[in-house]
Order: sequence, then C-alpha cells, then structure tokens
Amino acid sequence: MIVPAPSKIVCVGRNYPAHAAELGHAVPEHPLLFLKPPSSLIGNGEPIILPQESDRVDHEAEVGVVVGRRLRHAAPSEAEAGIGAFVCLNDVTARDLQRSDGQWTRAKGFDTFCPVSAPVRDVTDWRGLEVVCRVNGQERQRGRVEDMHFAIPDLVAYISGIMTLEPGDIVATGTPAGVAPLADGDTVEVEVSGVGILTNPVMVERGR
Repeated sequence: MIVPAPSKIVCVGRNYPAHAAELGHAVPEHPLLFLKPPSSLIGNGEPIILPQESDRVDHEAEVGVVVGRRLRHAAPSEAEAGIGAFVCLNDVTARDLQRSDGQWTRAKGFDTFCPVSAPVRDVTDWRGLEVVCRVNGQERQRGRVEDMHFAIPDLVAYISGIMTLEPGDIVATGTPAGVAPLADGDTVEVEVSGVGILTNPVMVERGR
C-alpha cells in the first residue's frame, strides 16, 4: 500500500472552516492534531467494517500527504520539498464515540478506519488539489486545498516541530464540510484531483 509502511498517521482536525462550523466548533488557533494507528490502514477495494461499539460511523474525505524524507523542525519550504507523494484518504470516525469519550483515540482507531489509495508522486501543484466524497454515487463532500485554514507545508512543518516525521509517514490534512454516516452495504469513494479515486465497500461487523 504505502512503501515504506508509515510509523504513524498524523491527522489534522477542523482545518476547513465550514467543517468546524458544521460540528459547532471554531477553527483552532493552532493545528489540532491526533493520531491514527497504522493498524487502521486498508487499501483500495478493502471493506470498512462498522464496529459493534458504535451507532454512527462517518466518512471524512481528505487529501493525504506521504512524507518523503526525514523532517525535524522543518521550515515550511523544507516541509514542502519533503513531501514524497499524495494519496486519497478517508479518516473514518465513530462520531458517537468521539463525542462521548472526550478524546479521539477509540473513535478514530478501529481497524479499517483509514482507507488510503496508492501514492502518486508526480502531483505538479498541490495548491490546486480538490477532494470529493461520494456515497453510492451521490456527492457528499467537496473541498479545495485553498479552502484550508492551515496550508499543507505549514501543517507538515508544524508537526515536524513536535515529532520527527519519517519517510512513509502520512499526514491527513483535514476534511471539508458534509461528513455523514455510513451504513452496511454502502460504497464510499474519495477522489482527489490528479491523484485518483479510493473506493471501499462498507460492512457491519459480524461475529468475533
């Protein structure tokens, strides 16, 4: 899927003002970061499993960045040069657990909760990227990178000042407005212009 495999997946919350507003939150003063475990990764065509513990699991379509070189305390220009590839990414979220737990590890960390497409390295201009989410062919989300509150190089630089980013690490840059629940039997697509389309069926967890 991603070579080398990521040591971590660093995600950014509320980076699109319209998404922050739909959840009733202000845009944060500094990037709001959380982690998803590498065990949550799946690829194109693999099923998203709705866990028994949650009554509401949402899609969150995002532009994903794959780190291409080791970054530590990078300036934005160095961070931009250190981007190795882009991916389509779905930050699948158990919304009810996110609200009840008071922190996001469980809500974001279930197995299959981070579908990612194959990486594309020859993106000529990240500033023009657009992300779209469709469920069963119906558009639910659409956002452009230029709508982000924090630009991609600034996000990568900020993260590198907190934790060393290693080659293969993934940065999920935030989701636009329109997040909504997934149901058993759905097919969810995340498309990033110039990168591709990530498609995953949705299934309810059955048995353990």
